[in-house]
Amino acid sequence: MGKNTNPTESRIYVSWWKPLIRLAEKGWGCFTAYPYKMNERDNMTGLKYAVGIDIGGTKIGVALVGIGGEILEAQTFATDVAEGFVKALARINQTISKMLNKQGIRKSQLAGIGVGCAGPVDAATGRIQNGFTLPGWENQDIVTPLRQEFGCPSYLENDAAVALLGEYYYGAGQGADPLVMLTFGTGVGGAALRQGVIWQGRSGQHPEIGHMIIDPAGPPCYCGMNGCLESIASGTALDAEAKKIGLNNARELFEESKRGEAQAMDITARAANKVALAIWNLAHALIPARIILGGGMMEEQFDHFYGEIRTTLNKATQFDLSQLEVVTARLGNQAGVLGAASLVF
Repeated sequence: MGKNTNPTESRIYVSWWKPLIRLAEKGWGCFTAYPYKMNERDNMTGLKYAVGIDIGGTKIGVALVGIGGEILEAQTFATDVAEGFVKALARINQTISKMLNKQGIRKSQLAGIGVGCAGPVDAATGRIQNGFTLPGWENQDIVTPLRQEFGCPSYLENDAAVALLGEYYYGAGQGADPLVMLTFGTGVGGAALRQGVIWQGRSGQHPEIGHMIIDPAGPPCYCGMNGCLESIASGTALDAEAKKIGLNNARELFEESKRGEAQAMDITARAANKVALAIWNLAHALIPARIILGGGMMEEQFDHFYGEIRTTLNKATQFDLSQLEVVTARLGNQAGVLGAASLVF
C-alpha cells in the first residue's frame, strides 16, 4: 500500500508544499490552510508514528500508523454518543495508550494525532460543532486535551475530508486529481480535492455536499430544507423507508429489492436515481477526474447504484462525462484513520 507518488517525495509534498499551495491560493479560492503546522513540523524530524482517529455517529476508529501509511494496530468501538464527549475522549486516550504500550512506542515518538469527525467541525479551533449526529458534543475541543495528554501536535478535520485524503494517498483516489468523494452512512458526507488540497469554503468551513437538494418535495431534514441527498439516500433514511414496509433496515431493503419485491424495488430505485442526480450536479459543478463512493452501504450496494449513475452521466451534452470515473472506495474503515494520520505527516 503506497501513496500515489514516490513515498519520499510525497512526505516532502505533504509537509511543505501543500501549506504553501494553500496559502498561495487562499486569496481567490478556499482551500484548507494550516500555516501554523509548519513550525510544528520543524520539530518532526525522525518521528515515524502518528495516530489517526475517525469519529462517526455510531463508531470511533483509532489506528497507530507508520510514516509510510502502514497500520500497526487499529481498534473500533461504539461512539455511545449519549454517554457524552468526556467518556468518549477517555476511551480514545486509553486506546491510544494501550496501542503505544503494546508496540513499545513512547509518547515522545509520536509525530502527532489527526482526528476526522462527523461535521460540522471548526478545524482552526479544534472544536466539534455537530449537534445533529453527535448531540451534546457541540463546541467540544478535542484537539487540546489530546495534545496535552500525548505531548504532540493534534489536528481536527471533517470526517469526509479525511476519508478522501485516505483514498487519495492509499486507495481508490490514487492517480486522480481533481477528486470528489461521497460517503454514505448515518448521514451523507462529501469532500473535494484539487492539487492534493482539500476544498474548504469561507472561514475554513467544509462543504455539506450531502445537503444539496435533490427533490424539493422530499422528506424534511435537520439542515432546514426538504429533499436533500441525506434525507433520501443515507443509511438512516433507507432504514426508515425499510421499516415502513415491514423490514428492519436498509440491508434487508436491498435484499428484498434484489428478490423482486415491488415496494423495495421502488424505494431503492428512487435512491439510486437521486444519487445519480447528485453525481450529475457534482460532475458539472466541479468537473472532477474521478468520484469515489464510500461508506458501508455504498461499498455493499455499489452495483445497484452504478447502472443508474452511468446512464444519467451518459446523457450529458456539455462535457464528455463518459470519461468520468465513478468508483467505490477501496479502504473501507481504514480510509478515515489513514486520512486522519495524513494530517500529521
